[in-house]
Amino acid sequence: MTYFADLSSPQVAALREIKGGAHGGRVPVLLLPVGAIEPHGPHAPLGTDPLISQGMCERAAARLAEDEQVRVLILPALPYGVTRYAAAFPGSVHIGEETLHALIVDIATALIDQGLPRVLLVNNHFEPEHSATLRRAVETLETLRGKRIGHLDLVRRKHAQRLTAEFQAGECHAGRYETSLVLAENPSLVDVETMRELPRLAVDMPTAMRDGLADFPSMGMDRAYCGAPAEATAEEGAATFETLTDMLVEAIRELGSQP
Repeated sequence: MTYFADLSSPQVAALREIKGGAHGGRVPVLLLPVGAIEPHGPHAPLGTDPLISQGMCERAAARLAEDEQVRVLILPALPYGVTRYAAAFPGSVHIGEETLHALIVDIATALIDQGLPRVLLVNNHFEPEHSATLRRAVETLETLRGKRIGHLDLVRRKHAQRLTAEFQAGECHAGRYETSLVLAENPSLVDVETMRELPRLAVDMPTAMRDGLADFPSMGMDRAYCGAPAEATAEEGAATFETLTDMLVEAIRELGSQP
């Protein structure tokens, strides 16, 4: 089984007895897909971010299905996040920083306290306040429980430099990068006809945010996208998923090797 929620209670009890090592069985690593429900242009689904996170988790679980060291289980996704920048557009569902922090801390604490400490956050929503809240939750858990859960933080330089040029340029909200991933995962969710008509919109979102611009319209993103969605392809999305899965597998192995 790949999904944690599909297990029975006795199966979870058996999981927490696993200590790892040569004769200790496969160490369980629990992936928590995280994202946000928010507009992604006039062409891509509101659930783009959690869709990408879930796709990464499923690919990593499949790749490690027969691994001798770790057993990957996917927790039910947490699809809501801190998302103020898209508030001007229909479909944005925002939760506050303290709500998100409490959810992450409570979910991970429940697992840690029953002997399942290897929890790994897999996030694809990069609003600065959202990312900062995830980092803070990791620190809170270490303080409260003495356990450091995993967090694949894709905006860190060592990860970002492995991704596409558009991602590194900071103009990838609903652009070529994200739209390609959706086309690879579930192409029926993309309005391809509209996508092909969208002109490239060069917006350096990180710089705009540092300059104090606090919403998409003030950044010139009057249709809730930037980058070049018209250039998106399923082939690029599949290749990007491979890179994302590589990074996630590395993070899983690192977490699984911790005592």
